[in-house]
Amino acid sequence: MAAAESAILLHASLERMPDELVYAWREPITDAEMVELVASHGGRSEAGWWARVWPSSLGWVTARTSDGLLVGFVNVAWDGGDHAFLLDTKTRGDWQHRGVGTEVVRRAAQHATAAGCEWLHVDFEPHLAPFYLDACEFRPTDAGLIHLPSVG
Repeated sequence: MAAAESAILLHASLERMPDELVYAWREPITDAEMVELVASHGGRSEAGWWARVWPSSLGWVTARTSDGLLVGFVNVAWDGGDHAFLLDTKTRGDWQHRGVGTEVVRRAAQHATAAGCEWLHVDFEPHLAPFYLDACEFRPTDAGLIHLPSVG
């Protein structure tokens, strides 16, 4: 990875959008903020999760209100080469259906491209297909999955 690309990845880049949300790449996030974000839309959260996850990430995109409230998030994992993986796309419950999720995914794709990745993968439940396939423009592919606790 070139030094310029590395600098892009190591420093948070902030941009204001017309809706006054601030989007950032690799901005610091507290574990408490992640727990609250997940809980805000009915998800199950676990204290300590973010501290375990972020060191293994290529980066992440956050969306915050002008007063700093975390309203959107997506994590980008990678294989160190051509493949990046979207994980844990989240939008605060009262901010859903406003384009926040689509925008954090769009920015994640831009940063994965800047890091030299050629492919961006995402797995999702069937009810999320309109979001990922339509709004975010992923295309369907065949994939495989093993539920490891079920393997004897």
